[in-house]
Amino acid sequence: MKQMRRSSLLILLALLSSPFLCAQDADGVYSKVDENPVPTKTAAPQYPDSLRRDGVVGLVAVACVIDEEGKVTNPNVTKSTDPAFNKPALEAIQKWKFKPGKKDGKPVKVRVTIPFRFDVES
Repeated sequence: MKQMRRSSLLILLALLSSPFLCAQDADGVYSKVDENPVPTKTAAPQYPDSLRRDGVVGLVAVACVIDEEGKVTNPNVTKSTDPAFNKPALEAIQKWKFKPGKKDGKPVKVRVTIPFRFDVES
């Protein structure tokens, strides 16, 4: 019985220290942090002329990692209302800079999703 309790305690400790429960993946990228990344420099996407002329509006969700220096890495489109908006959204996010996210007071890599709205009126 004592051995079973000890084993249960060791398993519990292993789980509590696991990256999964810390919201960190195998590459050291967090999905939950104490302080979220904050944009310090942004760039609007270039609206495709043909879509603007036709009055087409849309939304693109770009998932990316903000690294410990606040740089955008690994951007990819996760949702899009029109594929013609994808390239401008990806080009725009590459120009963004961030104050990095923090975990336990230290800058860490954080996975985020940034929405880009394409609206003829703006």
